[in-house]
Amino acid sequence: MIDLRTFVYLDQLQPQVASFLATVSQGFLPTQGQASLYVEVAPGISINTITDVALKQTRVKPGMQIVERAFGVLEVHHDDQGEVRAAGDAILRSLEMSESDRMAPKVVSTQVLTGMDSHHTMLINRMRHGNMVYKGDTMWVLETLPAGYALFAANEAEKASPVQVLEIRAVGAFGRLYLSGGDAEIEEAAKAAMNALASINGRPAK
Repeated sequence: MIDLRTFVYLDQLQPQVASFLATVSQGFLPTQGQASLYVEVAPGISINTITDVALKQTRVKPGMQIVERAFGVLEVHHDDQGEVRAAGDAILRSLEMSESDRMAPKVVSTQVLTGMDSHHTMLINRMRHGNMVYKGDTMWVLETLPAGYALFAANEAEKASPVQVLEIRAVGAFGRLYLSGGDAEIEEAAKAAMNALASINGRPAK
């Protein structure tokens, strides 16, 4: 029995999110403007069959496939949004599911830190794979369940506001997103991310 945790389309990868994916992925790297599909399932080993379906039936390219003990993750992308949608449809048919069978995102926690101390920014910068946060910046941290929706939230936030994407953790028990910028920029980005997550239907996350 496969549990469909995250299933979400990113219609147009934003510059920082695309670059972040290219930094942490080991497959065929996505580029700015491409459409993307992010899928997370349990048990983790099941992601192999899902990847097989998507690649054999469409022209999408896999950016990452991660197989953990509990969860498996697949990201695919293409210049043509239709190809990405077709990959998603093929995956759902193979699972005998619809989009509504996925988990809806749950916001586990959020944090806003204003006027950050320089020692704190150095701690964050050491663990990030994206841009850097500086003394005096405001930082917003979002924690999601399931993990994969952190990537979707990041993309929608970047669309809405000129924030800095510091880190996206979209694999594991919880997802986490770290953004920095000015107070107004963070407020706008957080609003966009939260509204985007609220727009995704599905069964309750647990």
